[in-house]
Amino acid sequence: MELIKNIFFNTDKLIENSVVKISYTGKFFQDNSNTELYIHYGFGLLWENVNEIKMEKTELGYQALIYLNGQDSLNFCFKNGKGEWDNNEGKNYVFEIAPLPKDLIVVQESSLAEPQKEHKIKQIWEKVKYSVVAAIKYLPKLFSFNTSSEAVEDENSLR
Repeated sequence: MELIKNIFFNTDKLIENSVVKISYTGKFFQDNSNTELYIHYGFGLLWENVNEIKMEKTELGYQALIYLNGQDSLNFCFKNGKGEWDNNEGKNYVFEIAPLPKDLIVVQESSLAEPQKEHKIKQIWEKVKYSVVAAIKYLPKLFSFNTSSEAVEDENSLR
């Protein structure tokens, strides 16, 4: 994406909490000097979290990766190894950062589902408990080969 001549991004839209690759093919790249180039950047109207990183010179221009924090804009300018600046004729380069789209946010199981899940687990454990108690009461009678009506009555009392 090219929004301003000689500034390119590897994405169509700058989105918060993502990493973007910035490519610069401006005057410092065009003069073919082998000087180092730095991107000086900050976020929001007040240039918060100011940082400066060295850009890598490639055939496609100088490039750098920047993490876009939760601010609403990315502001930057460029400085070469000689101390010269490209600051968009004093206006700096300013690009809007869009909030992360809601459909891209991964939501864990809803907290509303937790009570239902706990209830289901409780029901299962009640059934397991009933089965264990019934087995404990019934097994001795099963091994004693008691087929009297008393054993049948005991079995019915468990229900």
